Amino acid sequence: MSETFNQGISRRKAFTLFAGVFGAATLPAEFMASDAKAQETTPTAGTPGMQRRQARRTGRHERREARRTGRHERRETRRGGSTETTGQATGQK
Repeated sequence: MSETFNQGISRRKAFTLFAGVFGAATLPAEFMASDAKAQETTPTAGTPGMQRRQARRTGRHERREARRTGRHERRETRRGGSTETTGQATGQK
């Protein structure tokens, strides 16, 4: 086998020829365009699963805000009922 390569064609030339033939055969397959179009979805509609997820998130945010409001109201009641903040701690001279 090496005698054939030494007499007629080098290994480098054989590899280049093989790569060229292989590349030309696969090139059209890579650039063939599909007629399919991307799906167009509206962000407000979404799938039923997305709607359920958004409903759960909205509920969590509402419950979290209610807990925060309750905590702040209880804290203000304990501290004397003033809702105005001055940026200073109470009880300091």
